[in-house]
Parts: sequence; structure tokens; C-alpha cells
Amino acid sequence: MDKYADIRPYNDDEVVPALARLLGDDQFIDVIAKYNLPAWLSAWPVVARPLVRMKLKNKWGNFCSIEQVQNEVAYYLQILINKTTSQVTYSGLESLDSHTSYLFISNHRDIVLDPALVNWGLHQQHMRTVRIAIGDNLLQVPYITELMRLNKSFIVKRSAKAPKEMLKALTQLSAYIFDSLSEGNSIWIAQKEGRAKDGIDQTDPALLKMLQLNGRKLKVDFSEYIKQLKIVPVAISYQYEPCAVAKAKELYHKQQFGQYVKAQGEDIASIVDGFSADKGHVHVAFGAPITCDVENPDELAQVIDKQILELYHLHSTNHLAAGDDTKVSAEDRADFMSKLETVPDELKQFVVSMYAEPLRRKGI
Repeated sequence: MDKYADIRPYNDDEVVPALARLLGDDQFIDVIAKYNLPAWLSAWPVVARPLVRMKLKNKWGNFCSIEQVQNEVAYYLQILINKTTSQVTYSGLESLDSHTSYLFISNHRDIVLDPALVNWGLHQQHMRTVRIAIGDNLLQVPYITELMRLNKSFIVKRSAKAPKEMLKALTQLSAYIFDSLSEGNSIWIAQKEGRAKDGIDQTDPALLKMLQLNGRKLKVDFSEYIKQLKIVPVAISYQYEPCAVAKAKELYHKQQFGQYVKAQGEDIASIVDGFSADKGHVHVAFGAPITCDVENPDELAQVIDKQILELYHLHSTNHLAAGDDTKVSAEDRADFMSKLETVPDELKQFVVSMYAEPLRRKGI
């Protein structure tokens, strides 16, 4: 039996049927038409859908492996990087062993771009791309599920609520991560559920408790089990924060009304916004594998957070928001102020604080 069938990414033999399901999904085809055809044509499904299906069938007709899908993703990611960033830089990759599988635990600023840019760096270094943890809250429509599982994503069952159901899901997830690493597949997972909306990157110890569930089953003590996982902290920093206004809006509503309820499809809109918005300079810093003795999840969280904070690359926007413009060019200052002017007045303080927080936490 395939004990991970309901959460794992697709295998090579599942690529052809998955692509066939995508080609048959009108909702998916309409989305592709909206962003790739003239507005007047995409609004006419009887013509637009056959055109899109023919184009995609020509492109995907010979795909029969996950590697081919990954190469296609890399092609489009290169286009996205060229269009929406001034540059994407990396550090620390040269210190990693290309033949070793790692558990990359990163800060989380964008739903899809964070793991995509980690993968881009690995791809550029001719290293195997990661399997990506993604919450089932994002899989609200069938075509998103197909796309994610084709792109080496595995499912975190956040919707499980009953204690027994939750423990079963977390135990399965913990074992899947360990088995993937043991088989030579690196893993990417965010340091906590949900993106950091206030600029503060902190690891949730509950995530680390989940990792240890399989260690308990194997009767390995926490410190030794963590060393086996080869955890590498990763710090991703964007010159222009993805979805900054949307994040500020959520913080504002929580402050004013005590809660924020996401609208249907809001996460999908955030993914699209993250793709299309200007990100400026993006830096992805890979840390060192954690080999020190850690006695419990709280202590491990502190070790991860320390590395991520030290690795985090400060941009001009961080300095400007914190009131330090001595190292900032006039061009960068004008660009930041121009973007800030488009932010609603009630959200400005949240956006500024979001950018200032990394510099404040570094104590610079």
C-alpha cells in the first residue's frame, strides 16, 4: 500500500493523467486564457478554450516525468524573475553538499515564491529541487491541487480539527518528511503556519514537535533525531514585500475588530499578486546545517531563529522604514516613497513597521 498516497506529490506515472485532468478543467483553462489572451478573446470561452487547450497540448503533449514538469516551471520562473525583480542573489549554497538531502526551514513572506526561489537557487547549482510543504487550505479548487502536486508539493492537513484526526495527520506528515529525506529528497517547509505579516520571522515550536513525532516512534531522542534531519535555516528577503498592502490590511482589521476573516479565493489572489508585483532585489541566504545539541523544540526554534535573523539581507527599504537613510541612494528613496504614497493612510504604519522590523531585530 502507498501510505502517503493522499499527501505526497505525483510520481512520474501520474503526470500524464494529471495533465489530462488540467486540460479538461474549464476553470483552469479560463485562468490561462485570462492572463495570456487579449481581454476580448478570453471573454469568449467558446473560442478561447479550444485555442488554449491546443497550445497547452502542444507544449505538454510529450511530458511524462516530474523532471520535465520541473524544467517547464524553471522556464516560467526565469521569465517571472526577469519581469518582476531587479536581481535574485544567493549565499550559502556553495557550502551545501549536492549529494545530501536537507530539511530547509525558511522564513515565510510569500505563499509560492519562497519555495520557488529556493528551488531556483538549487536548480542553478545543479542540485535536486525540494519537495514543498503546502497547507490544504490552499487547495480549494481541483486545478490548484493538480498544479501543486505536479510541482513536487506535499499536503499538510491543516483542516484536521479533532484531536485524534490531527495527531494521525501530523504523525503521517512527520514520517513522510523523514522517509523523503532518507530517500535523498530534500524538503522545504515554512518556519510557521502562514506568512509573516509584521516583518517578524519566528519559528513555531509546534512545527518542530511535529517533526519529532516520527523520532518518538523510532525511539530516538530529540537531539539525535534533529541531527539526522539535517535542518538548514533559510532567510528570504524581498526589497519590496510581496502583498504588503494585503498583509497590512489583515493586521489593521485584527487591531480594529479583533479578527480578520479571509474572503473566498483570497489566498489564490495573493499567489497571483505575489507573482506579478515588483519585488526589486531578492536575496536567499542558506544557513549551516544544525549539528549542535538541542534538548527540546523551544531550544531548536531559538537556534533556527538566530540563524535566520543573522542571514537576513537588509535592503534599502528596511533602512528607510527604520529611519536610517545614510546608506540609501536617492533613487531608492524616491522609489520607496512613491510606493508608500499608494498605500491607504490607515495601513501606512503597518507597512512601514513591516519593513523596519528586521533591522530593529538585528539591533543595527
